[in-house]
Amino acid sequence: MSTLNRKEVRLKVHRRIRKKISGTAASPRLAVHFSNKNVYAQIIDDVTGRTLTAASTLDKEIENGSANVETAIKIGNLIAQRAKDAKIETVKFDRGGHLYHGKVKALADAAREAGLKF
Repeated sequence: MSTLNRKEVRLKVHRRIRKKISGTAASPRLAVHFSNKNVYAQIIDDVTGRTLTAASTLDKEIENGSANVETAIKIGNLIAQRAKDAKIETVKFDRGGHLYHGKVKALADAAREAGLKF
């Protein structure tokens, strides 16, 4: 009997979510990913396979590059601003297999407050 580690469980949940969520040109997918050090967010058109816009803690606009709630709020605001610049209003939120809690919820709420609809 084998046991799954946390990463394998998250990837299994992410595959299950991705069966249901697919981004289009009219409503692209907002995908989030958290590593131990960084926060990443991308808006993706899955039909063409292109990333329309992205934001992460590696960008110059973000001073403190750590994976915490405060940084997730900054990334949420930044990705919403870049989506507005790219004329994207509505997205489908892909939490990447993570629980909708803490950093994921903070990023989503910040993006909603900044004008994205999902």
